[in-house]
Amino acid sequence: MNWTLAIPEIVLSISGLIILLWGSFEKKGNAFFPCAILSIAAFVAVGFLTLTVQNGLGYHGLFINDEFSRYMKLLIIISGFLCIILSIDFNGKNNTNCFEFIALIVFSTVGAMIMVSSNNLMTLYMGLELSSLALYILCAIDRQSVFSAESGIKYFILGSVASGILLYGISMIYGFSGGMGYENIHHIIASDHALSAGFAIGLVFVLVGLCFKISAVPFHMWTPDVYQGAPTPVTTFLSTAPKFAAFALFLRLMVGPFGALSPQWQLLIEVIAVLSIIIGSVGAIAQTNIKRMMAYSSISHMGYALVGLAAATPDGVMGTLIYLTTYLFMNIGTFAVIAAMSRRGHIVENINDLAGLGKTDPGIATAMAIFMFSMAGVPPLAGFFGKFLVFKAALAADLYVLTIIGLLASAVGAFFYLRIIKIMFFDKAAEPLDKRSLSLSFISFSMGTITVIFLLFLSPMLEMGQIAARSLFH
Repeated sequence: MNWTLAIPEIVLSISGLIILLWGSFEKKGNAFFPCAILSIAAFVAVGFLTLTVQNGLGYHGLFINDEFSRYMKLLIIISGFLCIILSIDFNGKNNTNCFEFIALIVFSTVGAMIMVSSNNLMTLYMGLELSSLALYILCAIDRQSVFSAESGIKYFILGSVASGILLYGISMIYGFSGGMGYENIHHIIASDHALSAGFAIGLVFVLVGLCFKISAVPFHMWTPDVYQGAPTPVTTFLSTAPKFAAFALFLRLMVGPFGALSPQWQLLIEVIAVLSIIIGSVGAIAQTNIKRMMAYSSISHMGYALVGLAAATPDGVMGTLIYLTTYLFMNIGTFAVIAAMSRRGHIVENINDLAGLGKTDPGIATAMAIFMFSMAGVPPLAGFFGKFLVFKAALAADLYVLTIIGLLASAVGAFFYLRIIKIMFFDKAAEPLDKRSLSLSFISFSMGTITVIFLLFLSPMLEMGQIAARSLFH
């Protein structure tokens, strides 16, 4: 059984239940801040537990702990930790005192961690649904906003369809392979080189479900509307932890049980990556709402991360891991700046609302400029190294067309990032934004610092990425 392998998930689940009970019995109705502090402490404790828990198989082979799962779980835990800090300011501005928000973030994080450690298709689905059900509610949690309700409904309907497609694919794989464990599927594929049509369809359906979760083209249409309508802390979480978990599943499935079929799925991943990069980059240019622009930016970034998977090599997986790490810091930093965009107590989200920010608030404008340059891949910022590693792996795998298209699209994508810098520093100053909170200043400046000095940590990050990637290829 070896239940100790899931101690981080168990501790975080218990913390979520305590938060629910605490909030429910708090008569004064001001449980949000204590619950937020408890969740932050829980995330810190779970982070340390994740580093110390042993590797191995548990729960009769349903659950796995290895270096890869440890790496991805840490990214997910950091995402949840930072999003809780972001939500403190959001709660203060909106006076929601919604402790359920904290509990839902915690439970969604638990689901994402279970996804990362899944070693069976049913564990995969259980973690996916636990994470997704919490996200559906989070998107619609701002009851005073019509856009938030629209966001929740759209995400719920389309997410349910994607989950159904994924579950149908799992049932077909089980029907044609006779097993649901990853090792069992791997042995069946390795012993039978003739891929049956039913098994191939099941694999495609599973890929469709996962592509929806990472908002890869052509399953991306929900992303701009959901990003715009959901509260900014929810959008921040939605763009990080669930995508990291889905990417972890992508990597574990494609390299592990379906690794022997790489000649069959490699071209499919290449096409999805190219389309995501192109459509994400071009779509972002026309946007005037900054959250919609970040939605299309997220689509293109997921395309770049898929380039490493398309290489189907340990170096490609390592490149994807480093890319996701850099994406975490610059993405959360950007959304911290977006969360600070309010004027006279009202949230503003138009890109032109940043006009003249370099004059009215040079500190936050400089942080935003760092994130935009990094997302554009300008050296020596963090985003450059992520793109460099995935394209290096693609070249080593002879994926020349994919690399050329990716580099050209990267140049196109730089336009809308540089446009924001131009608006902040060269356009006529608009009315100053409201004074930002200490929590938003902390996140934006700390993420900006990490983005700038990432080069100093590149060597140990590469070593950790290599160890995590090799654990998938054992």
